[in-house]
Amino acid sequence: MSDSNKENKSNLPKFKFNSYWIYGAIFIVIIAVQFFSSGDLASKSISKNKFEEILRDNDIKEIVVINKDVAQLFLTADALKKAKHVKQTSTTFYRPGSPVYEYNFGDLRTFEENIATIKKENNLIVDVDNKESTSIFDAILGFLPFIILIAVWLFFMKRMSGSGGGAGGGGQIFSIGKSKAKLFDKDTKVKTTFENVAGLEGAKEEVQEIVDFLKNPDKYTSLGGKIPKGALLVGPPGTGKTLLAKAVAGEAEVPFFSLSGSDFVEMFVGVGASRVRDLFKQAAQKSPSIIFIDEIDAIGRARGKNNMTGGNDERENTLNQLLTEMDGFGTDVNVIVLAATNRADVLDSALMRAGRFDRQIYVDLPNINERKEIFEVHIKPLKLADDVKIGFLAKQTPGFSGADIANMCNEAALIAARTGKKAIHHQDFLDAVDRIVGGLEKKNKVITPKEKKVIAFHEAGHATVSWMLEHAAPLVKVTIVPRGQSLGAAWYLPAERMIVQTEQMLDEMCATMGGRAAEKVMFNKISTGALSDLEKVTKQARAMITVYGLNEEVGNITYYDSSGNDAFVKPYSEETGRKIDKEISKMIETQYQRAIELLDKNKEKLTALAELLLEKEVIFKDDLQEIFGKRPFGEVEEVEEEKSKATVVNENNTEELDTTVVDKISEE
Repeated sequence: MSDSNKENKSNLPKFKFNSYWIYGAIFIVIIAVQFFSSGDLASKSISKNKFEEILRDNDIKEIVVINKDVAQLFLTADALKKAKHVKQTSTTFYRPGSPVYEYNFGDLRTFEENIATIKKENNLIVDVDNKESTSIFDAILGFLPFIILIAVWLFFMKRMSGSGGGAGGGGQIFSIGKSKAKLFDKDTKVKTTFENVAGLEGAKEEVQEIVDFLKNPDKYTSLGGKIPKGALLVGPPGTGKTLLAKAVAGEAEVPFFSLSGSDFVEMFVGVGASRVRDLFKQAAQKSPSIIFIDEIDAIGRARGKNNMTGGNDERENTLNQLLTEMDGFGTDVNVIVLAATNRADVLDSALMRAGRFDRQIYVDLPNINERKEIFEVHIKPLKLADDVKIGFLAKQTPGFSGADIANMCNEAALIAARTGKKAIHHQDFLDAVDRIVGGLEKKNKVITPKEKKVIAFHEAGHATVSWMLEHAAPLVKVTIVPRGQSLGAAWYLPAERMIVQTEQMLDEMCATMGGRAAEKVMFNKISTGALSDLEKVTKQARAMITVYGLNEEVGNITYYDSSGNDAFVKPYSEETGRKIDKEISKMIETQYQRAIELLDKNKEKLTALAELLLEKEVIFKDDLQEIFGKRPFGEVEEVEEEKSKATVVNENNTEELDTTVVDKISEE
């Protein structure tokens, strides 16, 4: 048989047995038995006069009284040949020897007296017999209320069971403690492989080693080594933790149990622990195998926390059972537990120790080279134009996760489709970045000329200050077109630094305050438009003082607790708190005054930039170079921007990504 025929057969819908078919078959058999065992269906009900007429004509051979209320009339052989009876005996349902007529007589005593009188008057010989008979339908009708109640009960039990069985029927009322894990084995192959996972080279190597453990255990155990019991994938959302697990399922060629941490917890007490036991029992039976628990922080949170709100005993019981099961594996049971979370700081320390999760695999945000690889994966199904530059797009998206890049590629395809293009151009990708980061352009928003002028000087202030500062992020473009919830925005391309120095953070704060400073310099008034700027610099200043210890007055000290135990209690005194507040205010005001001084010195250039912005609405890096000349500092990497206005692509509002720097003037 050819491979294509095999594939066609595998794609055919599989036969599935349903228990309701049994009930249907039983009902059909009952009907058939009743139909073929009885000739009552051919009997015609007649009146009293008709009965007496047939009786006087001596056409009746025998009268059988059923249950003292119905008389079945059997005719003689001669009578069956008469024309008036032939019509009745020629029906489809009539069988020889069956009663031809039925007569509902009412009172039995009166009926017998009437027969006796007619027999005497006409000198007739007719046999009268009495029988007790019970119809199947009569019996069913008598029990009908009970049958309906039982049927309703069975229906609801079936619905509660989730119409499923086996290991995945965790919703069944009688097997509620069964695991809800989805099993992937040789019959249900996962198409995702390591080829679909771009970037994440370090994480991929460690995961590939785990797959190798399961495929070739002797290679490691022969040297006395033990197979690791678990690996924890940790990293920000969208970095590819679940994708890695899917790739493991596709590559391992061993049974793969996949479920979410929330699948363990139910409203019933003890269900979570029972499901954990069942899951590990199934995995041990199919050893070697892999268990993947996504979002393990749903059940793995540190015990003893949140007691102020009563805690969650059921979740803690589930965690205790998980700890027990992971310890209970023998060295000869080749079961590895993979788990994923973006909240490793809240996990219980007992879960994180060696012997349970032996390895922690950190899945970080991709760097520029990894982003390029991710782009190449996601653009494969897309129809691209020749002008698309993958390397440039990778440079334009610092801080983007794999999920963000996938969304960006999809958004670019939608933009191209809306504008009627036959292929996706480079500009569509740039517009997609603007759409994701800044939001939708709203050109129909009504803004007065005075407000527009304030917005223009605000954004020009950001651009001017950032241009004059050495460590500020290089400008990409500035717009005063309303976008999302902002009335204007300035795009910057932050450098990908592993460490940040004090001067760099202060320069960024100064550039952020440039918008409000420009309003003060030009109009001697400030507005509510700097809301997002103030929020940003306040967070930065607080982090510098309380987290990174970058303030001389407070000192080389941090109040950051990575374990998250300081949620309800401040880790410093009231006096220290006042000192921190004072230093935050002092730091922000210093950078604000610094921005004002810079703008005072470059007031003419600021005005020229704002007027250009009012004229064009969108300006780019080249426009700043024409006004200010080249920056006095050497840039690590030159990034060019194509001069094209963004296209309105969506009517929904998209929140700002906190990875790419966008200074916005708020609507408030």
